Amino acid sequence: MSDTPRRPETIAVTAGRPPHEPGAPLNQPVAFTSTFVQGGDPVYARYGNPTWSAFEEALGALEGGDCIAFSSGMAAVSAVMAQVPHGGAVVVARHTYQHALLLLDEGAASGRFEVRRVDITDGDAVEAALPGAALLWLESPTNPALEVADIPRLTAAARAAGVQSVVDNTFATPLLQRPLELGADIVVHSATKLIAGHSDVVLGAVVTGAPEAAERIRHHRGLHGAIPGPMEVFLALRGLRTLSVRLERAASNARELARRLADAPGVVEVRDPGLSTVLALVLADAAAADRVVERVRLWIPATSLGGVESTLERRRRWPTEAPTIPEGLLRLSVGIEHVDDLAEDLLQALGE
Repeated sequence: MSDTPRRPETIAVTAGRPPHEPGAPLNQPVAFTSTFVQGGDPVYARYGNPTWSAFEEALGALEGGDCIAFSSGMAAVSAVMAQVPHGGAVVVARHTYQHALLLLDEGAASGRFEVRRVDITDGDAVEAALPGAALLWLESPTNPALEVADIPRLTAAARAAGVQSVVDNTFATPLLQRPLELGADIVVHSATKLIAGHSDVVLGAVVTGAPEAAERIRHHRGLHGAIPGPMEVFLALRGLRTLSVRLERAASNARELARRLADAPGVVEVRDPGLSTVLALVLADAAAADRVVERVRLWIPATSLGGVESTLERRRRWPTEAPTIPEGLLRLSVGIEHVDDLAEDLLQALGE
């Protein structure tokens, strides 16, 4: 048997640990320091930290590339977008996370980017938008529409067109989807969500299989100062250790809820990508969705996702959400509670 673990559930538990030596700590300690003794690496805390290195080793091993941790998911997104040349075109899913779209739209207003929005489920339309572009930005599943992209097809088309491809893998995680193996050049995470998993950390990450791209992104982090705190990284690594069991339970709950809610009163549509712990319920209108949010007792109205607790929100309550998202769409982040309790709470909230 190889000394190197091959299965992702094992990698999540074992990667990024100190050497197995007598008397050594089992976990990488938190390194609270701004300064390092001269003559070693790192030379300064803006460029590295042993706690970062442990997390980056673990997530990098899971995704199959070189990981760079950031202070937030949007810091990671910004670092990748910064690699696009001035005036370069970005092909992006129309239902991408709203703040990533805001970043692109603000850049477009100043001439920094050309933005080409596409329906990510229409492969022909995506391919038609690629010529002359600099970057293809994919989410799969998309947030909050929960559309699933044909990643191998689209990344292959991007490579053939000389376009770099990025996949935001926050919803699926590397336990359900490994975009680098599917042809992507870069993977982005809001590690705030399922990776850390306990709604107590803000953190981002970029993973790439290209050493030169990793060096550029790492340089951007150090130059712009979008560095994570060591305690946040420590907590995210601790959360990563249990990702497989959390994901298994929450995903199982999500599939069962999708089945039970399909014929529930007032539900027009259940969107279940089958590739995440996130569902969407489409109700008749905003008022119907708002009533459910007001009536739930176990589910928590909140805008984030990926924690052990179940949360929900009506996404169009945000004025910056895409107008093609239905007014009555509720995004559900399914947690690890008992599925019967989750279902009962939603069904009573949906009832007249």
